[in-house]
Amino acid sequence: MTKPNGVPGLFETAEGQRLVQARTDPAWRRWGPYLSDRQWGTVREDYSADGEAWDALPHDHARSRAYRWGEDGIGGFGDRHLNWCLALALWNGRDPILKERLFGLTNAEGNHGEDVKELYYYLDGVPTHAFMRMLYKYPQGAFPYQRLVEENGRRGLDDPEFELLDTGLFDEGRYFDVEIAYAKAGPDDVLMRVTVTNRGPEPADLTLLPQLWARNLWSWKAGTEKPELSAGSDGSVWARHPSVAPMRFFAEGADELLFTENETNTHRLFGSGPEAGFYKDGIDRRVVQGEAGAANHLSGTKCAARYDLHLGPGECRTLRLRLRPETSPGEPFADFDAVFATRADETDAFYGALQASIADPEMRLVQRQALAGMLWSKQLYHYDVREWLAGDPAQPAPSPARRHGRNADWAHLRANDIISMPDAWEYPWFASWDLALQAIVFALIDPDFAKNQLLLLVDEAYAHPNAALPAYEWGFGDANPPIHGLAAWRVFELDRALTGTPDHVFLKRIFNKLTLNFTWWVNRKDSADRNLFQGGFLGLDNIGIFDRSKPVGDGATLTQSDATAWMAAYALNLMRIAIELALQDPTYEDMAEKFFEHFLLIAAATGDGVWDEADGFFYDVIETRDGNRLPIRVRTMVGLIPILAVTTISAHDLDKLPALRKRMRFFLENRPDLSALVSRWAVPGEGLTVLLSLLRGHRLKALLHRALDPAEFLSEHGLRAVSRSYADQPFCFPWDGRDLGLAYEPAESRSRLFGGNSNWRGPVWMPVNYLLIAALNQFFAYYGPDFRVEAPTGSGRTYSLREIADSLSRRLIGLSTRGPDGHRPVYGDSRIEQEDPHFRDLMLFYEYYHGDTGRGVGASHQTGWSGLVALLIQEIATAEDRP
Repeated sequence: MTKPNGVPGLFETAEGQRLVQARTDPAWRRWGPYLSDRQWGTVREDYSADGEAWDALPHDHARSRAYRWGEDGIGGFGDRHLNWCLALALWNGRDPILKERLFGLTNAEGNHGEDVKELYYYLDGVPTHAFMRMLYKYPQGAFPYQRLVEENGRRGLDDPEFELLDTGLFDEGRYFDVEIAYAKAGPDDVLMRVTVTNRGPEPADLTLLPQLWARNLWSWKAGTEKPELSAGSDGSVWARHPSVAPMRFFAEGADELLFTENETNTHRLFGSGPEAGFYKDGIDRRVVQGEAGAANHLSGTKCAARYDLHLGPGECRTLRLRLRPETSPGEPFADFDAVFATRADETDAFYGALQASIADPEMRLVQRQALAGMLWSKQLYHYDVREWLAGDPAQPAPSPARRHGRNADWAHLRANDIISMPDAWEYPWFASWDLALQAIVFALIDPDFAKNQLLLLVDEAYAHPNAALPAYEWGFGDANPPIHGLAAWRVFELDRALTGTPDHVFLKRIFNKLTLNFTWWVNRKDSADRNLFQGGFLGLDNIGIFDRSKPVGDGATLTQSDATAWMAAYALNLMRIAIELALQDPTYEDMAEKFFEHFLLIAAATGDGVWDEADGFFYDVIETRDGNRLPIRVRTMVGLIPILAVTTISAHDLDKLPALRKRMRFFLENRPDLSALVSRWAVPGEGLTVLLSLLRGHRLKALLHRALDPAEFLSEHGLRAVSRSYADQPFCFPWDGRDLGLAYEPAESRSRLFGGNSNWRGPVWMPVNYLLIAALNQFFAYYGPDFRVEAPTGSGRTYSLREIADSLSRRLIGLSTRGPDGHRPVYGDSRIEQEDPHFRDLMLFYEYYHGDTGRGVGASHQTGWSGLVALLIQEIATAEDRP
C-alpha cells in the first residue's frame, strides 16, 4: 500500500514491522546507542559547592571516576538502563592515555566556547537500532591534548578555532579509519563489529580494546548488589547482573581479556584510599602505563578484549564480538556475517521505501546521514533532582549551598528515559524546544518515538507542578520558546500521513497538558496583563543588545516581539488541535473558542505594541517607569518570528462546529478592528480555507521585503539571524548610561556576553528557517498562487509563497550537498573535507552556518535541530505530488 507523502510501504519493510511490533512489545528497542558521548562536565555529575560543572568532573578525571548518572564511550551501545555497556577504546602506542572517550574543550578553554576536538561521523542506523554504524578517525601520532588546549587558549575571539585537522596529524593519511557497527540477531543478542583501516603510507601499530562494563549502581547506597563479569574457560566472559538475565560476551581471537572495577580511583583523584587496586582506570594503567597489577585476567565489573594489530598501508582488519543471553544456542560466530548482511539489507530497504521519491543521490546521502545522527544521539537521560540535591548515603554529603542553587526548585524532576539529545557531546542533555523540533524529524521514520518524546516533558515527572516545562539541565526554570503545541500538531499530521490512522488519543493527552502550560505562560510571562509577553532569551541569546534574561535596569520592563509572537502561535496551534478533537468529540469545541479568543487578544496587543508601521518590522520595546516606550529598532530574527503565528482551517471543518463559527462571526461583527488587523477569517481562500494569522497581506509583504533582501537577511544558504546591514555600521542603542551595540557577525561571535558558544550574531540557523518555511506554506494554502512577492528583494521577479518556501528549502539543503564546484559549503575551505575520498562524503550537521559562506559553525554534531534538513529534503522531493 502506498502511503501519503510518497512513502510506499515503510511499515511493510522488516524494520517497519519491528516498529509495529514494538508498539505492544518494546523488546527491539531495549538495546541502542544509549551511552552519552560526554558524561563528564555535565550538571548531573556536578557535586561541587559552586556549581561549576566543567570543573567538578573534568576530562582528566573521567577515566578514573565512576559516574553517578550515566556512562559515555566511543560508539557506545547499551540496554535502556545501561546495566551493561559496550564501547571501543583505542591506543596508538603514542598517546599518554587510553582513548576511551571523545576529548574536547570546556567553555572557558575554547576561544569560542566548548567544542569537541575529534573526528567522528554517524553513518547509518534504523529506529529499533537493529543496525547501527559510525566512523571514528584516530590519528597515528600522539593525540594533541595539550596543544589543542594551549593554542585555543592563545587565540582570541577574532581568531578561528584551532581544530584537530589544523594540527597536521591527518596529512598524508596518517590515521586509522575505525568503523564501529552493531547488528541485533534478536532483541537481546547484540553483535559488535569493528573494522579498522590504516590510511597512512607506512605500517602502523594499533591496540583495540572493545569494552564491556556494568554501570556503577552500587557505590551510592550500602547493600546494593554488585554485578560481575568473569572469565570463562573457553575465552568468553560470563556477565551476571541483578537486573538482567545472565549473558555471555564473546571476543573472537582476542589476545587477552583484562578485568577491573568500574569504581573511582580515589587515590589518584583525591589522595585518599589505597594506591593499589582495581579501579575504573585499571585498563588504561595496564595497557598504557604498564602497571601489571592494575587489571587482572579473572573478574570485575569492567573488561576489555585486547587486540594488538600491525597494519600495513591500506590494510584492513575486522574484529567480531557478541553479547547474547547465556541460554543462546550454537557457536557465537557461525551466523555473525549473515546477520550483519541481513540487517544491512533491511536498512537499505527501509530507506529505499522512505527515499523512493528522492532522485538526487546527494539528497539521499545527506538525509540518510542526518537521520543516522538523530538515531545515534538518543541517550539514557537519568537525573533524579531530589536525590542529586540530597546526595547519596554512601558518599560524602554535598555542600548545603546546593539546596539553594541550580535546579533547587525542581526537586520533583525524575528523569530516567531514552531521550533525543541536540548534540551527544556538546549538549548531552535535553532542551525543551530542541526536543520538540527533534520530535518532528523523528516523526518521519519513527512516529511512536516522536510522540513519546513530546509526551515526556508534559508528564508529571518532568513538568513543574505550576505547569512550566523544564528548559535544560543548566537551568530547568528558564523559558524556551513554547513550540510544543506546534510540534504536537506537526507530529500528529506526519503520523497520520505515514500510517493512515489519526492518533487522537495522543492528541488528547498532550492537548490537556499543554493547556496548563499555556496558562503558566499567561500568568508568569505577561507581567502587566496586557497580552504582551516577556520570556528571557528564548533561545535567541546572543542576538540581542543585552541579556534579555536579566532586568533591563532603571525599573523598566522589556516587551519582546518574539515572546508575544510565540504565544500567538501557541494559541493558534492549540486552537487547531482543539478543532481536530472537536470534530470527534464536541466537548472540545469550547476549547477551540477559548484559544481563538486568546489569539485575538494577543493579536490586538501585538498590533499596537511591537509593530512599527514606518519600518514595516516588529521590535522589542523598553517601557520605562514613567510610561515612555522605546522601541529597539534593530533588525534581527526576533522581528520575523510573528510570521510563525499562522494557521489555516478548512471551511468545511468550521461548518461542522457551529458554536465556533458563531463565535467567530460575533467578533467579525462586534470587533471589526480585530478583523481588519489580524487576518481574513471571514473570507474563504484557496481550497475553501480560512486564515488566522498575526499578519494580513500588507504586513507579511513588508516583513518579507526585509527577509528576502540579500543586503539584510537573505543569503545563498538561508535566512541570517541578523541583518547584514550592520556589517559596516553596527546598530547602537543608548540605554541606562551605556551605548549598547550589535554588529553583523556571520560566524563565530566576538561577544562572550551570553557564554562563549553563543555564536548568534548573523549565522544561518536551521530551526527558525524551517519554521518560517512551514509558515509560508500555511499562507500559501490560503492565498494560493496569485499572491506574489518579489524575491530576492530588488530583483523585479515575483513568486508565490510556496515557490519562495521551496527556494529557501533548497538553499538550506544546499549547505550540505555538493555544488557545481564539487564542494559542500558546510566545509568551507577545508581541502581534506572537500576533496579527500575518505572524507568528502562524510556529513556533519552544525549548530548554525556562516551567514555569507555557509561554513559550519558551533557544535559540529548538532544533528538535533539541523537534522531538520531531512524533512526539508523529503518535502522538496515530494513537491511534484502536491496540489
